Amino acid sequence: MSADLARLDATAQADLVRRGEVSAAELVDAAIARLEKVNPSIGAVIHPCLEKARARAASKDLPTGRFRGVPFLMKDLGGPEAGEPYCGGMRALKDAAYRETEDGTLTQRFQAAGLISLGRTSTPELGLLPVTEPDAFGPTRSPWNLAHSCGGSSGGSAAAVAAGIVPMAHASDGGGSIRGPASMSGLVGLKPTRGRISFGPAVGERWSGFSVEFAVTRSVRDAAGLLDAVAGPAPGDPYAAAPPARPYLDEIRTPPPGLRIGFLRRGPRGIETDPECAIAVERTAKLLESLGHAVEEAHPGALDEVNSVMAYVDVITANVARALDAWSDRLGRSLGEGDVEILTWALAQRGRQITAAEHLATIEYVQAFGRRLASWWTGGFDLLLTPTMGARPPEIGTLSSTREEPLRAFFRSAPYGAFTFPFNMSGQPAISLPLYWTETGVKDLPLGLQFVALQGREDLLLRLAAQIEQAAPWASRRPPLHA
Repeated sequence: MSADLARLDATAQADLVRRGEVSAAELVDAAIARLEKVNPSIGAVIHPCLEKARARAASKDLPTGRFRGVPFLMKDLGGPEAGEPYCGGMRALKDAAYRETEDGTLTQRFQAAGLISLGRTSTPELGLLPVTEPDAFGPTRSPWNLAHSCGGSSGGSAAAVAAGIVPMAHASDGGGSIRGPASMSGLVGLKPTRGRISFGPAVGERWSGFSVEFAVTRSVRDAAGLLDAVAGPAPGDPYAAAPPARPYLDEIRTPPPGLRIGFLRRGPRGIETDPECAIAVERTAKLLESLGHAVEEAHPGALDEVNSVMAYVDVITANVARALDAWSDRLGRSLGEGDVEILTWALAQRGRQITAAEHLATIEYVQAFGRRLASWWTGGFDLLLTPTMGARPPEIGTLSSTREEPLRAFFRSAPYGAFTFPFNMSGQPAISLPLYWTETGVKDLPLGLQFVALQGREDLLLRLAAQIEQAAPWASRRPPLHA
């Protein structure tokens, strides 16, 4: 039973519960069996709450939402759950046995949809790297190849979904942290428009608006259905995305009209990329043409602005400095160099050197940069196609820092965020689809393809993604380590 359920997406599992063919308790027990089988090999789930999940599945008060009874996992960064551990990849919080005191708005909406969390998944410290190898918990490994990373910062969630533990899991994205793990793990990774998902009630925005929360999924219909279930503002949000014209599940039932799609196969700003990334883009462009879309080699000129890199780094380092101050306040003691990883401390120290006036100037640049990016879409293009990442999944330990080179991991990460972080700056929605696996060197490692739309156009992304999923299905492709 567990193996059969592992092949189903969340929509199919929920349908079984709705028809009375399987109970929520049976779904959860099967997922727990899968977790216990594969998690020791991949290190995805770091805070299991299995008995609590069983109790919720057996409860008569389980909400009758769209995904009633479906097992789920929460990323241990964002998505606070009252009474559950929260570490954000930090040893200081692990050692303090820190637990959250209230549910986040998104957590409440996941629960209202009927999802049942089995626990929390690993993330790099403060979500700072495109791999998940925190000192506090050790590496999370890819079920496609245990010597390689499953991505970051939502790496634990992606590895768990790819390995078949759960059909989808909570994720967040401040520079590619939904799309990158989806790319490295052979999953669907939708980054919604800024303001589409609430950070309430405790936070208005994260990373000065760069970060969003949502999920990684196996299917497009799961992404559409889950977005319908959790999107929308909460009281007190500083801003919100305009509501869609109709439910996203309705959108994906209608193929998109012929679209004008530009594509970029080289690395922006001179970033060197893996040759197979270009091959993946070229093959996807041919697929799009076969589906009736107009495809041409074109991209926003703003993507080649070198200054955008430093602006992104300035905002992130300022936020890292603030994060350490905020956690110091919560823990009741000052966090010092020995409390965090080498890279985290180096970024925080850099952030503390930025003046308030300099930070405001950077925010002004970011907002103008977003307008320059958007002008390409308003100038006649519907979507942009790029590789999701400029390099294949790295081996464990590749993106690491040393005392002598504290920023080494950050610099080595450049190809992994080259195509993703600009759209965190602009707030545009983007999706990574599992359309290519490596054919040279280490073979059969996933490489995702990214599509980007104008603000608020998740509907267009999901319609195209559903069309592509039907034309080039990926559901039957599973990693060697699968529950």
